[in-house]
Amino acid sequence: MMANAVRGEAELMIGGERLVLRPTFAALVAAEAELGPLFALCERAAAGQLTLAELVGLFWHCLVERRERAEFAEALVAGGLVHATPALRVLLGQILAGK
Repeated sequence: MMANAVRGEAELMIGGERLVLRPTFAALVAAEAELGPLFALCERAAAGQLTLAELVGLFWHCLVERRERAEFAEALVAGGLVHATPALRVLLGQILAGK
């Protein structure tokens, strides 16, 4: 599955697999319920204060095809956080700007 930029989706490559992150209202509400206000999350990210747990939580809630969370987290870290940055940028942009 390929990400659809028109829908605000982001792609994340983990272990040779392309995952799609879709920041739907329901996904963002679930992320906010777990992580706290999303605007504050964006501020922490901009300040370089986003935790690994927050990154995993946001991504996991936005996954189109859900995976077991612990396995997803391990694969994300194993793939290197530098590869997660473009997807994070897309999601944060969607949270702040919307569509």
